[in-house]
Amino acid sequence: MSSEIKVYEKKRFTNIDYTEKTLRNKEFYKCTFVSCIFFKSDLIGNDFEDCTFESCDFSMTKVQGAGFRNASFNECKIIGVDFSECNKFMFSFSFYKCHLDYSTFFGTRLMKTKFDNCSLKETDFTEVNLSAAVFSECDLTGAVFLNTILEKVDFRTAINYSIDPESNKLKKAKFSKFNLEGLLYKHQLDIDYKD
Repeated sequence: MSSEIKVYEKKRFTNIDYTEKTLRNKEFYKCTFVSCIFFKSDLIGNDFEDCTFESCDFSMTKVQGAGFRNASFNECKIIGVDFSECNKFMFSFSFYKCHLDYSTFFGTRLMKTKFDNCSLKETDFTEVNLSAAVFSECDLTGAVFLNTILEKVDFRTAINYSIDPESNKLKKAKFSKFNLEGLLYKHQLDIDYKD
């Protein structure tokens, strides 16, 4: 089995089914993946730099040691992926209209990451540095925030979050006055919004 690294630059991959396949020793630079299926694929140790993924399925994909630098995910299904196992030196993303339900980012650094119109149900952000990240129009039902750095994070249009201010760092985080119950959930208050 060859361990030689294969490099792909500025390539476009469309409608390729990698379901349960193992991809090894590959580097992708400025590549675009459109409607590709990585369901239960093994991407361990591969690198993706300045790559765009459009309408791809990454459900249950193994990403141990995989590098994603400036990776852009658009309308992708990324269910149950453990991003905490990725290469920490190549770790920057943006997500637009993605389903990231049941994924984990435990202990990672996601400063300034943009989550736009994403579903993040039951996603684990425990011990994540999310400083200055943006959750625009995101559904955070059941998402876990524990010992998370949320300083300057924009939650103004996010919904269904439950964040304990005593267990997270929230300095200068932005919230809408209409969604403040997400910060008070543990007190089980009955909040009346009538004028």
